[in-house]
Amino acid sequence: MLTRKQFELLKFINERLKEAGVPPSFDEMKDALDLRSKSGIHRLITALEERGFIRRLPNRARAIEVIKLPDLGGNSGGGRRGFTPSVIEGNLGRVRPPSPQPAEHETDRNVAVPVMGRIAAGTPIEALQTRSHTISVPPEMLGAGEHYALEVRGDSMVEAGILDGDMALIQRNESADTGDIVVALIDEEEATLKRFRRRGASIALEPANAAYEVRILPPNRVRIQGKLIGLYRKY
Repeated sequence: MLTRKQFELLKFINERLKEAGVPPSFDEMKDALDLRSKSGIHRLITALEERGFIRRLPNRARAIEVIKLPDLGGNSGGGRRGFTPSVIEGNLGRVRPPSPQPAEHETDRNVAVPVMGRIAAGTPIEALQTRSHTISVPPEMLGAGEHYALEVRGDSMVEAGILDGDMALIQRNESADTGDIVVALIDEEEATLKRFRRRGASIALEPANAAYEVRILPPNRVRIQGKLIGLYRKY
């Protein structure tokens, strides 16, 4: 499955190859996808190559070959099935209100929380929104509403006790208070786990590791997708 930006870039490259016989430049890709820097294009190209949709030919400038296109299931126009939506849907991970009279022989009260991919605690990576499996979590670890889990990649939050390989338990939320550790989606394409703070009219995404810099962005570039409420760690 592809993210929306991956799908749009693959489609643009394929169309340009058909029209001109050569792939577009990185500047053309950046403009076509309305991105602010070419670093986002580099990440998208790498992701498409890792997933087997394109191949970069060595020793040739701008040499990109489209190997395959996503299966669109014969859908065209409004139906867009070639990418994974950035919004997490479904009722898995929703905590049900306690029953006034619990079952006498109730033995398993755990909640099945969907694991939705990886989250960067370091340099932002593309948001992965494909449910791979579920983990069983005691309801005492969860709050109200819906929850999901993300595997932490990187070390930018180690001073907050969040380690590479941890499973972050996230309460789905679209707002945050200063000091919350949040899942932040940047420019609708990069996801990162950082501490949220407001700085005047801007938003600061703060690491918990002196080796990383604070990232300060305008609000229209940041979308909150949830708050960290716990960690699931295996030894």
